[in-house]
Amino acid sequence: MAGPIQSSAPQFMFEDLALGMSASITRTMTDEDIRKFAEATGDTNPIHLDEAFAARSIFKTRIAHGMLTASHISSVFATRLPGAGCIYVSQGFKFKAPVRIGDDVVARVEVTGFVPEKKFVIFKTQCLVGEKVVVEGEAVLMVPARG
Repeated sequence: MAGPIQSSAPQFMFEDLALGMSASITRTMTDEDIRKFAEATGDTNPIHLDEAFAARSIFKTRIAHGMLTASHISSVFATRLPGAGCIYVSQGFKFKAPVRIGDDVVARVEVTGFVPEKKFVIFKTQCLVGEKVVVEGEAVLMVPARG
């Protein structure tokens, strides 16, 4: 049996964060990612898994699950900004365009506000393919503080 996953993520404390701070990651959407997400979640909508079905859709080909694409935002939070120890409080999404197999998805977050009494940080969240925003939203995270 494998041991626990170790994290080497940075950890910004609440006091370290400032308006405008941002971070991103880039991942290529793969068929394997889509199939594993479908298996893990039970979302077996054929638009994601069946090329013949998807060919008859407005997209003309299979597309990634919107929530799979959006989940890359969580990866930025966990591994880049703010990093280890942050906890999601809320996240809203607008799905703007499809993501296809082979697309490079850039997930980006930016600090836009604070709720100091709760140690909450508000972030603008986006996923882009090229210059096109495919997912956008706002997240609130609880971030560990020094005091």
